[in-house]
Amino acid sequence: MPELPEVETTRRGIAPYLEGHRVTGVVLRRPDLRWPIPPEISSLLPGQVIDAVDRRAKYLLLRTEVGTALLHLGMSGMLRVLPAETPIGKHDHVDIAMDTGRVLRFTDPRRFGALLWQMPGETHELLDGIGPEPLTDAFNGDLLWKLSRGRTASVKTFLMDNAVVVGVGNIYASEALFAAGIDPRRAAGKVSRERYAKLADEVKRILAYAITRGGTTLRDFLAPDGAPGYFFQELFAYGRTGEPCKVCGSPIRVVTLGQRASFYCPSCQR
Repeated sequence: MPELPEVETTRRGIAPYLEGHRVTGVVLRRPDLRWPIPPEISSLLPGQVIDAVDRRAKYLLLRTEVGTALLHLGMSGMLRVLPAETPIGKHDHVDIAMDTGRVLRFTDPRRFGALLWQMPGETHELLDGIGPEPLTDAFNGDLLWKLSRGRTASVKTFLMDNAVVVGVGNIYASEALFAAGIDPRRAAGKVSRERYAKLADEVKRILAYAITRGGTTLRDFLAPDGAPGYFFQELFAYGRTGEPCKVCGSPIRVVTLGQRASFYCPSCQR
């Protein structure tokens, strides 16, 4: 599943082609993706100017005066800005036509993505109650330390909890814990304030750097311009089971935490 840097890369890729431009029409080639597509997408969005393309967690928000379209890429979704006459592929489920003669095309072979609607002044239930963005001042080591007190779950599972902080998925949690030298199996409540300060700094550093590199490419993700992300080539822990640690040479190990594979170095992470 595309993680926060991939979604932010997508946002930055499509925003210049959408912001300040008017939606001239919406084509829905199926009535649903992961969930039914709300009728407001067809009835309210056409004719509106897209004021901003924002991101909250892994959702992209197309903001207009009458409401906001929420897009989630799911496991295999991709957004591209294309000339309107571009031939339609088998998995091209949605076109949002713009006054520029281009369309924002949502392609999703597995249909785990979503296209939803949020009325002005409201917060969609999927965005309600989630934690701060990791690249803002609201996220820091003190927050992690306070929220972790008494927690017996692993620090890896804790870091991936959207109620704690949004958008730190499996890849970047593994990488941040490696960089901070923290064993992902350690109980969240047993990590010190000082170590959480280091972890928060590494989350920010790694996510920011991954965005500049276009995120990671797994099996399905391509950036809006068709170029793959390059951060995948620079991973220290994730997906490197049995390979030598780039720091100490010990074989990278994998353990399942919260039903997710968690990669770590037994020597560098304590």
